[in-house]
Amino acid sequence: MASLTSGAYPPSLKAEEQDALIETVKDWSIGNGLAVRPPPTVIAAGADPKAITAINVPVTLFPSPFPRQCFTQAKSVQKTYNELYASVSRDEEFLAQVVKEVGGGDEFIRDLWNVHQKVKAEGYTQPLSLGLFRSDYMVHQDTTSSTPTLQVKQVEFNTIAASFGGLSTYTSRLHQFLAKTEYPLLESSIAEGALDLPENATATGLAAGIESAYHAYPESDLGHQRAVIFLVQGGERNVFDQRHLEYQIAKASPTIPVFRLAYADVLKHTTLAATTKRQLLYRLPRNPSKVYEVAVIYMRSGYDPSDYPGQEAWDARYHLERSHAIKCPTILTQLAGTKKVQQILTTPKSFSTPSALSKFIKDDTDDAAELWRSFTNIYPMDMSEAGLEARKKALDPQLCQAYVLKPQREGGGNNIYRGAIPPFLKSVPEEHWGSYILMELISPPLSKTSSSATVTWSRVVSFAN
Repeated sequence: MASLTSGAYPPSLKAEEQDALIETVKDWSIGNGLAVRPPPTVIAAGADPKAITAINVPVTLFPSPFPRQCFTQAKSVQKTYNELYASVSRDEEFLAQVVKEVGGGDEFIRDLWNVHQKVKAEGYTQPLSLGLFRSDYMVHQDTTSSTPTLQVKQVEFNTIAASFGGLSTYTSRLHQFLAKTEYPLLESSIAEGALDLPENATATGLAAGIESAYHAYPESDLGHQRAVIFLVQGGERNVFDQRHLEYQIAKASPTIPVFRLAYADVLKHTTLAATTKRQLLYRLPRNPSKVYEVAVIYMRSGYDPSDYPGQEAWDARYHLERSHAIKCPTILTQLAGTKKVQQILTTPKSFSTPSALSKFIKDDTDDAAELWRSFTNIYPMDMSEAGLEARKKALDPQLCQAYVLKPQREGGGNNIYRGAIPPFLKSVPEEHWGSYILMELISPPLSKTSSSATVTWSRVVSFAN
């Protein structure tokens, strides 16, 4: 799509053309499950007591241009990232040090670690784990040289409840549909086949990972049928993203039973077998005579403190972690995805000490070089020399404009940007600053896009799975 990054793309639309495109997008989205449950601000709970309403996901009317070399770079480095974080999740000593560094100011991280320690003391019974990861990238426009260059830079690496694999698959299909049926009809037409739209098989790949874990779990010693549990949040709005994975798994033969279980109901509907393995047994609420042995727990919840409103929720996490089910993810894998781990891995080596990355990926290899090219500058906020320098930048009203301050949280909405950083830090006890990291903002190129609601100017942002 490099030839379409000029002012001619996306094409200018007449009001009638835009209205027609929006109508097509809305209907296709609902017809194909590119949808979410509406928030209460859109439809009051009293008006939809059974939660049967769905609205289309906000999408662009045209696919955003994305540099081919950046797309290729992101795809080529993904396997290395997966292997890197799988290795990190198996290094308990490394993660213990991370928890030590941030735990003083982050009770949630400390509580997760305590659950792991408690299970470790009695002994884990399941050596296998499953990682369904998502690495997020943005295109960075480097203007430090006379000829600006475009590079892919990693925003973060997600190791728990990584969402939008299902919806992103259908977003790609939507644009492919529009390219065949609608774009050629515009006054400023785009001929069918003019757009290079890569296939997106994310939902298929994620489902295949869950299926592999299911088959890696042996037939039940207790005579129960095996099953997969999707552990979800109550009142989940992003349900269709999850359902697309479930529907993909349902295509397997023989059938793999998949059930959705709200995190708050874990202790109500599951028990542990009184065996040395501690098999996790799920009793189907609508038919209690049916009992399944849980082979895989796919967590789409449990990543945020709001999922743990009291001790019962922590008891549920301990209950799951000590079970024989294959966890996606384990607590160690969840901790591997913290921002502090990302910061440590991206810190360059000094003349006297090797980089932390070299502990997992050998220096002077193509894999290491690929990773370093995708890293952006991330700094600790502790009392180290680098941390003290980062604190100066974060507190300076001018210098802070180039940074984002991040806590050890998943799920979005927790970051502090630019000028909001100094007053935020002043509101937090200084001894807790070490639980944050300071990340240099990525500078993507501007690209004009049209959304299903309005025509806006936005920055090119993409996710590579």
